[in-house]
Amino acid sequence: MPLWVVDTYRAQTNAYAALGSRQYRNESERIPPHVIVLFGATGDLARRKLLPGFAHLAASHFAPLIRIVGSSLEEMSDEDFRAFAKAAAAEYGHLKTVAFERRIREQLVSEEWEEFAANLRYVPRSAGPETLAAAVAEAEDQLGEGCLRLHYLSVPPAAALDVINMLREAKLVEHSRVVMEKPFGTDLESAVELNAQMHQTFDESQIFRIDHFLGKEAAQNILALRFANGLFEPIWNRNFIDHVQIDIPESLGLDRRANFYENTGAYKDMVVTHLFQVMAFVAMEPPTALEPTSISEEKNKVFRSLLPVLPSYVVRGQYGGYRQEEGVARDSDTETFIAVHCELDNWRWAGVPFYLRTGKRMAEGMRIISIAFKEAPRSMFPADSGVGSAGPDHLTFDLADESKVSLSYYGKRPGPGMKLDKLSMQFSTGETDYAGDVLEAYERLILDAMRGDHTLFTTADGIESLWERSIPLLDAPPPVKPYAPGSWGPNAIHQLIAPHAWRLPSERMWREENPSEPS
Repeated sequence: MPLWVVDTYRAQTNAYAALGSRQYRNESERIPPHVIVLFGATGDLARRKLLPGFAHLAASHFAPLIRIVGSSLEEMSDEDFRAFAKAAAAEYGHLKTVAFERRIREQLVSEEWEEFAANLRYVPRSAGPETLAAAVAEAEDQLGEGCLRLHYLSVPPAAALDVINMLREAKLVEHSRVVMEKPFGTDLESAVELNAQMHQTFDESQIFRIDHFLGKEAAQNILALRFANGLFEPIWNRNFIDHVQIDIPESLGLDRRANFYENTGAYKDMVVTHLFQVMAFVAMEPPTALEPTSISEEKNKVFRSLLPVLPSYVVRGQYGGYRQEEGVARDSDTETFIAVHCELDNWRWAGVPFYLRTGKRMAEGMRIISIAFKEAPRSMFPADSGVGSAGPDHLTFDLADESKVSLSYYGKRPGPGMKLDKLSMQFSTGETDYAGDVLEAYERLILDAMRGDHTLFTTADGIESLWERSIPLLDAPPPVKPYAPGSWGPNAIHQLIAPHAWRLPSERMWREENPSEPS
């Protein structure tokens, strides 16, 4: 082979990782045994996601040997905690795939559950750091040498620093990593202070700020689709993309979280910590390598290029009846809905609007990313052909558990004449041979934290950049507009996105199953 051919091949395949970095998600690398200290072990998140997730991981071939030490304000015994965990797994421990549901049903009535339950311990917060340290030491003795610690802080932001102090007093900082739940501060000042206080105990490399949206298969499929295919990357820019929508409506209400939500609202709860993170995956430049440091840096570049979020580009809403919720002020101005028009000031995306929307008590619960491509500059088709009647072509990612991707386009309707319809090419992980390997987002991220892989987590610099660009909105938020529960938000959202239209509720229906083969 000529030398110039070899050099060209190398130039096309070399990936330049950051110094000291590690490969992204090295599945073949053995994960050491872990002691997981779960703070907030009796809370809502632990009940719905974390405890079922730990049970699923323990029963899978993905996770290492684990021991779990739960801690919370409630007084309970080890047996009480095991009963709590079993009830949680029975109620919430399933994904929407038949194979996975079957595996969990079998697990809950088999010896596998008893084996997992034997690895659960509980230490109430009132017992103090010494008792917690003793429980962790006992679990480490059971696992043997070389085990690591993962501290999961499923606690309100106000309690996070108290937990960090307890870990320091218990001497549980070494050989450990800490997973933090959102929100990471409530503004720039509080985020900077929180990060500074965290760094007094833990190095940034030990801290994992979790966003479960990035743990979903479809979110990571954005990276695969963009950077592994010559079809999409050349058109992933302002020359071909008209606008982007990230739409996360929720049909659920507050679910006993009124006290938290009243001091937070939709923007701080969802946009900063979820929707902007997803936007970074859509908008980031190609990283120099598929490894955490390079990917995190490209995400942070997106955050630094975000133009300030202006109140005139925001619609805040509040569903009817919110002020009558227990724990909510009768004159509350907290938004339960928000829609944002934001833009990125960089070469790739200059002039392309990103529309973000989320809210409580809306018509449906969905998680959609929609890339709208620019329409053809001139149509040769007659006015009654149907071209343009269903809007521009879209590439759509569904972040639900089925992890679907759809590409819509105009095609000819069979028959005489030239009539065009909007057609769709669709993909779902549920249609592959690997559907049984799909992990719930929290499970995937817990595994990544055990590996020390920061790819899907938020850095201190990134979160501070987002709060800095949020200052205009936080200083002068527009008044909330009422909207009816079960609707798609206040009417003002249509003026915000004009001349475009929201893809929801007009989104095309997903194919529920494979079409029948022709006979």
